[in-house]
Amino acid sequence: MQEYWELYMKNLEGKPASIQFNAGISMEIEALQYTHPTVAFVKATLKEPNENGLLSEKEEPEILFMEDKLEAAMIKFRIGKYVGRIISDGYVTFLYYVQFTYNWSDFIAFALNEHQNYQISNGHNEDKEWNYYKKLLYPSDREWQRIQNHKVCDTLKKQGDNLHIPRAIEHKLFFQSEDKKDALIVALEEKGFKIKEAITNDDGIHGLGFYRLDKPFYHDINTITLNLIEIAEKYDAQYDGWETSVVKS
Repeated sequence: MQEYWELYMKNLEGKPASIQFNAGISMEIEALQYTHPTVAFVKATLKEPNENGLLSEKEEPEILFMEDKLEAAMIKFRIGKYVGRIISDGYVTFLYYVQFTYNWSDFIAFALNEHQNYQISNGHNEDKEWNYYKKLLYPSDREWQRIQNHKVCDTLKKQGDNLHIPRAIEHKLFFQSEDKKDALIVALEEKGFKIKEAITNDDGIHGLGFYRLDKPFYHDINTITLNLIEIAEKYDAQYDGWETSVVKS
């Protein structure tokens, strides 16, 4: 199984939440739903959360140690898969999908024997559809876009880019249906975008390349791309990301 983890922020019940999840496992859900039908959790009350109810730097080492102990116990008892972690409102919750639960209490005792100073609860529920993973941990299209934006910005920054300098940022989208293509082009041009070229992806689906002068700073590019997702959806298309050149001070 591929181990491919992502970390992002979202809003849960009106409060900020840090979500870490195993994205690689998404490619094997159909098979795992049959063999791992139960979602299980371990929830610990943070002792020193920051002002947003998230994990503080001071407490981070101990929580990461707890996470490692839980993962080691999961491997030892061979009962399930670790799929993600949620930190919000002063709590950290570790989520697993398990094959069986008859030795769950042994798993907990082994994993948490060094963490008696934490207030911890645990439990498990049937979830054959993997709704906790699909609807709670797994990001929406817009959340995925923020994740990708952050990665590109980080890459540019490592290359010495000044993210506050405007430059041509190129975007792509692909049509689910070309019936609204002309209207989509008009909508993009009204937003100041210049149509660059018609494009086709590896599956033969047609699309457009277009650009505009903008700043690729984190907040700015999030606003731009989320607006483009909305425009694309309105005209039966799917936004497919952006790229730009490195511009140094």
